[in-house]
Amino acid sequence: MSGLSSYAGIGSVLLGIIAYFSIKSPTFMTTTNFISIANQLPAAILVAVGMTYVLIVAGIDLSVGSIVGLSSAVFALALENHGLPIPLAILISIFVGMLCGLLNGLVIVRWNLPPFIVTLGMLEIARGATFYITDTRTIYVGSKISSLASAGVGKLSYLFILSIVVVIVAQFVLTRTVFGRYMVAIGTNEEAVRLSGINTWRTKLAVYAISGILCAVAGLADIARMASANPNAGTGFELEAIAAAVIGGTSLMGGRGSTITTLIGVAIMAVLSSGLSQIGAEEPTKRIITGLAISLAVIMDYYRTKISLARNI
Repeated sequence: MSGLSSYAGIGSVLLGIIAYFSIKSPTFMTTTNFISIANQLPAAILVAVGMTYVLIVAGIDLSVGSIVGLSSAVFALALENHGLPIPLAILISIFVGMLCGLLNGLVIVRWNLPPFIVTLGMLEIARGATFYITDTRTIYVGSKISSLASAGVGKLSYLFILSIVVVIVAQFVLTRTVFGRYMVAIGTNEEAVRLSGINTWRTKLAVYAISGILCAVAGLADIARMASANPNAGTGFELEAIAAAVIGGTSLMGGRGSTITTLIGVAIMAVLSSGLSQIGAEEPTKRIITGLAISLAVIMDYYRTKISLARNI
């Protein structure tokens, strides 16, 4: 029941924002506008799902944007410079994303280092590697995979549909599998889980690897939409992903989260951005309002955690 109430709560916020901008802008409440918003979301959704998993185990990943950029650059180079088939180029790109995630997780668990510092290091390493292999140039791939971002069902792209499937599967894993229960338990009290004989290393490594894989897929989604790999691709994704997850109710302290509500958090941020643009808000105003929304979500998370702890005493 608590899950349904959380969906209803965050869902009502999204509906309230839609209602407000529908009144303010006559062009906002249109099918074309909502389809346009949806088709721009796959990369953000995929990265936010991975971030949700990381936050649930009481971690954080500041390198997601750079991994998106590196993975997309590797795909473009494999395709254009080396003439590899698209499926092989995709596999190589995903492998690079997974490797970056595994390295994050390995350093964190092996030396018990703060995830903030470790992933901040990977942010710089992956972005530097991206600039190096692309020579800081945009690599154009043309229309080879652009159909993934344009075609689909009812004008919704295949990539958007894929991202929704990922959200559903990730939520199933989180709530209906042993792996998901381990994630929540580690985020709640890792020491207790370790003392009970469960290998917390494997779970945390898997979580960071999953985050890396989803970043690579997000990079492919970005290429499909832009028909090119930009060495700056993914910049700022880490903050957007954390914001979407926290707005959706995922705790920064670990032990609580939902990919369904994270999806709604992504939608809230996208609708807010689109609505503010349509009513003529300038960029500084948009950033201030978005920042206030994130700050409010963090404050709400603090009080949710405090109330939860009080109930358990």
